[in-house]
Amino acid sequence: MLLLVIVLPIIVLAISISFENSKFEEWIVEMKSEELIPVKITTPVEHKIYETNGYGIHYYVSGQEHEEAIIFLHPAFSDHQAFDLQVDYFSKSYKVISLDMIGHGKSKAGKSKDKIDASADHIKEIMELEGIESAHLVAVSMGTLIAQYFALQHPDMIKSVTALGGYNINESNKEVEKAQRNSNLSLMARAILSMKSFRQKTAKMTCESERGQALFYLSSGDYERKSFMVMQGFQNIIKDRPQAEISYPLLIMVGEKDIDLALKMSNDWHKAVAISQFEVIKSAGHCANMDQPKEFNFIVADFISQETINN
Repeated sequence: MLLLVIVLPIIVLAISISFENSKFEEWIVEMKSEELIPVKITTPVEHKIYETNGYGIHYYVSGQEHEEAIIFLHPAFSDHQAFDLQVDYFSKSYKVISLDMIGHGKSKAGKSKDKIDASADHIKEIMELEGIESAHLVAVSMGTLIAQYFALQHPDMIKSVTALGGYNINESNKEVEKAQRNSNLSLMARAILSMKSFRQKTAKMTCESERGQALFYLSSGDYERKSFMVMQGFQNIIKDRPQAEISYPLLIMVGEKDIDLALKMSNDWHKAVAISQFEVIKSAGHCANMDQPKEFNFIVADFISQETINN
C-alpha cells in the first residue's frame, strides 16, 4: 500500500508531463510550418572551435570585416541560438561572436573538471584567437554573471557591458540565491523525469511571447542532465566583493514582465552604479531579446554607438 502511495503520484506526473510535451511539440511544429522559427540568418556565419583541456568551446563569428566587436553571452540552459534575432542586425556594423559556454549547446565538458567559471578564460582565449583587443559584451541572465566575472579579471579587454536580466555579482544576494535554489530544485525534478519537460518549463519561465518561448526551447535542445554539474562553478563567480569597482560603461536592462525580484535587483544594481544606464523593455519577459528583439537591438545599438563615440 505504501509503495502504491509513493509510485502512483509519480506515474500520474509522468503521464501529465508526457501529455504536456506532446502538445508543446505540436505547437513547435505549427510555428515551424508558419516559418516563425527557426530564425533565418542571412549573414554568413563561421562556426569555429576553441580546443582546451580535452573539450571544445564552439563559437560563431559573423561581420568579420568590422574592427569593433560584440560578444554575446547566452542564458543558462540555452546556447548561441539565443541571439539569432541579433546576428543579422549587429553584423552590419560589428564583428559578432556568440558562443556555447561550457556544458551548453555543442560545448560538452567531457571528462574535464572545468566548471562554468572557466568561461572567463574561454572568452579571453577566443578574443586573442580572433585578434580582438577589447569588446562590447552583451549578455542575458547567466551570461550577465559571466560578463561581470570576465570584466573583473580583464578590465582592459572591456569596452562596455550590456546586462539583461542580471544582478551585481559583487554583493551579497541571499534573496536571489534562495529564489534560484527553489527554482532549480523544481527544474531538476522535471529534468529527472523528462528533459523535454525541463526545456518546455524553462522556455515558459524565461519568455513572455510564444515565439520567444519557441526560440528558447530550440536553443536549449542540446542541454543535458550531466550539464548541471558544470553550474557548480557559480560559487566562484558570485561573491561579496565590497572593494570591486565598475569602471566600464554599463547598460542594465530588464523585461517588464520579468518576475518582481528580477525587476527589483536590476533597479537596485542601477542605483548602486552611478555611471550605469537603465532600461525596461515593455511586453517582454526575462529573455527580452527574444520577446522584443527590435526594441532590444535598438537600445543596445544606441548605447554601444554612444560609448564608441565617447571613447
